[in-house]
Amino acid sequence: MTQDELKALVGRAALDYVPSGSIVGVGTGSTVDKFIDALGEALKADPKRVAGAVSSSVRSTERLQGLGITVLPAESVTELGVYIDGADEIDHAGHMIKGGGAALTREKIVADLAQQFVCIADESKLVEALGKFPLPVEVIPMAAAQVIRAFAKLGGSGKVREGVTTDNGNLIVDVTGLRILAPAQFESDVNQIPGVVTVGVFARNKASVCLLGTSAGVKTLSF
Repeated sequence: MTQDELKALVGRAALDYVPSGSIVGVGTGSTVDKFIDALGEALKADPKRVAGAVSSSVRSTERLQGLGITVLPAESVTELGVYIDGADEIDHAGHMIKGGGAALTREKIVADLAQQFVCIADESKLVEALGKFPLPVEVIPMAAAQVIRAFAKLGGSGKVREGVTTDNGNLIVDVTGLRILAPAQFESDVNQIPGVVTVGVFARNKASVCLLGTSAGVKTLSF
């Protein structure tokens, strides 16, 4: 199967983790787009399949609303049963790198509301150690140069992502040259760098389940 077909496969599989009539947390990205499409098809059969959604980006919000799904502001919700999102990388413990679509801060906010994080990805995203994918870091614009210098001391090479402003009005610094062997400690340390809004390591809000699209079908990893 093509990568696109694998994404559609796990997008449909994720529906099984969404309780009927619930409010679902929805992430961002091309794999999540497939989940939203599958959710739209499910609503045709059962208009009460979900009561609404909390979205992590303008992009996903527009896609959900286009299918007639009510999108609620995160501040109006105290808890979600499940959050469905993709990953740029995921290791064998459920830690992830996210933020390729520049929505990492809002993704963490919505993920933190959820009892369960279901990651949907194709098998190319499963890695032994995080860091090959450039690490996205959302930063306050005036701090970008300082953050890049801080990562240089950690052995990483940072660069501002050109032409990208987050939904929060900030910049993304992408960092290469890292091998992240202790994700939780790394996440905590980077978040202390002045000017960092959040780092794209999801260790505190790691996946509880990963639905991995493979040539043999959907492989379920539990953490």
